[in-house]
Amino acid sequence: MAPQRFHEQFDQIQRSLPDVPLAMGPDDSAEFIYEQGVVLARDGEEARLVEDTVRAHFTEAPGLTADTIRRAGPRTNRSGITRIQVGDPGQGLRAGGGDREVAAALRSLRQAEGRAGRRLVSRNHLVSIAVNACPGDEPEPVARTEAPNPGLDTTPYDPGTAVGVLVVDTGLMNDYRSYQPLAHTRGDAQTRETDDQGILQQYVGHGTFIAGLVAAVAPNTEITVSNALTDAGAILESEFGEKLFEAVDHSGWPDILSLSAGTSNGRLDGLLGVENFMAELLQQRTLLVAAAGNNGSATPFWPAAYSSLPAYEHAVLSVGALRGDGEFGACFSNHGPWVRAYAPGERLTSAFTGFNTPVPYVYQHSTYETCRYGFTYACTCQAPSHTGELTERQTNGSGKPDQVMFDGFASWSGTSFATPVVAGMVAAHMTAHQLADPRLARQQLLAANTEFAEVRGAHVPALRPAGWRAVPVAPTA
Repeated sequence: MAPQRFHEQFDQIQRSLPDVPLAMGPDDSAEFIYEQGVVLARDGEEARLVEDTVRAHFTEAPGLTADTIRRAGPRTNRSGITRIQVGDPGQGLRAGGGDREVAAALRSLRQAEGRAGRRLVSRNHLVSIAVNACPGDEPEPVARTEAPNPGLDTTPYDPGTAVGVLVVDTGLMNDYRSYQPLAHTRGDAQTRETDDQGILQQYVGHGTFIAGLVAAVAPNTEITVSNALTDAGAILESEFGEKLFEAVDHSGWPDILSLSAGTSNGRLDGLLGVENFMAELLQQRTLLVAAAGNNGSATPFWPAAYSSLPAYEHAVLSVGALRGDGEFGACFSNHGPWVRAYAPGERLTSAFTGFNTPVPYVYQHSTYETCRYGFTYACTCQAPSHTGELTERQTNGSGKPDQVMFDGFASWSGTSFATPVVAGMVAAHMTAHQLADPRLARQQLLAANTEFAEVRGAHVPALRPAGWRAVPVAPTA
């Protein structure tokens, strides 16, 4: 990951969440983003232990003060975690020193964690559909005359056997019902689609695009979209578990939960903020299909990486992305043995917005000359459909930001979109084989699959829906 590219995306996310001071970790190495000056602990006795231990350590350590240590939120909640403030976010980050208070708080619990045999404290990570935008791909307009990719399956819709799919993402666009395949879709609206100038905001349309992919691959579904990630596609770990519970409380536990968000945390034991939700998931029949992330890394990405933990092997399916030809992994896709399957995730076409009135969009990232991402990713670079600097701060020379208009469809890349393709394939398998158990359908689908691809030299299962069409792959620079 190029540090400069990470800092660009960090600045964008910080602008989207102005009331939450953020930091990069660990120690400014740009692996993930987290809330500055705050740690998480489990409710009850463990939270008291963490608070007391950190206070004692800060009292004795030179250069640290215990004055700011306090609970920073409810002492109990359904997600089972408590926010503990250990520093003053108003002071900002020290140059070259990172978030010293959080680092010291984590170190102060090492002996206690050794005795307990498990983690007791954690950073409050930012969970996002594009945590560090590696690459920060953006949607491209596609004419309405072009067909979706994957193409629309012809299986009829039957309300008596339709598979329930919950998409936790950004909300639905106001005109989504103008796209007929989404006739059996419902859920939360996008909170705010455009800014004061009428320009689409960052990641708006993401949830609608995903719902369109599920409907294309598996039309015998009833899709519900939650807008839990409506704020630029990001949410703090401390709030994420609560939002997941709210989504299933409102709509019921679905057959399949499609989630295209997550974060790495440098650990192999998951996220404290979703522990309670994941434990509840085990008691249900729901299958969680989760994106492996777009960091181009082998580091576990949560919640997708729960698929590598024995208890969750059948309850979670982690999905990486294949490049446009479907033969190799997309350069941006996370990878490693914790990723259970790969599906097409590059330059897919689905419903976006503007079916009733075309809507303008301003590109947020770098120039086409550097493949929009600040450095070359040949497998996702496309020939420019327009020219000029495509950033918020630079213009095309006319004094106006470079814009494109969306008129229904978009083409987009990411593990975000490989994930609903696989969720749809599981749902389609349930319909074709009259299965009520999505976890059994997952097992059968993977066992019967004979397709493979190569990802970073490894031979991996490749799930390619029948309606998917390969797209040209740009030659390596």
